[in-house]
Amino acid sequence: MTSEFGMAVHALTFLNHKGEMVSSEVLAENICTNPARVRKVMAKLKRAGLVTTREGLDGGYLFNGPADKVTLSMIAQAVEARFVSSSWKSGNQDMDCLVASGMAGLLDGIYDQLDRRCYERLEKLTIEDINGKIFGAG
Repeated sequence: MTSEFGMAVHALTFLNHKGEMVSSEVLAENICTNPARVRKVMAKLKRAGLVTTREGLDGGYLFNGPADKVTLSMIAQAVEARFVSSSWKSGNQDMDCLVASGMAGLLDGIYDQLDRRCYERLEKLTIEDINGKIFGAG
């Protein structure tokens, strides 16, 4: 998993809390990263319709709620998050050994299944839920 999912959830929670247009510099300061990384993630959120943008000196990003309808699964899809994966694969599909030739594909299937379960769980969590965990209910 990359950090983009966490950055996106952080940014949308902050934008929801602020309720106003926020620059990439202010977002970056709150997320504790640099504005270029924020702009990269925010471009994906804009394409997904989760934020609106305005250019210029008074520009920035505005949350496109409602917070109780924006799920963490929607955010994960927007940034193309992969929660369970491996960049290294054991074995070699061209080997005669069934273990060596089958392990990478078998594990990829398991990773895909686990990833789907993550998305299913994130479908049940919203920006409003995150807001409630930070600020308390009511």
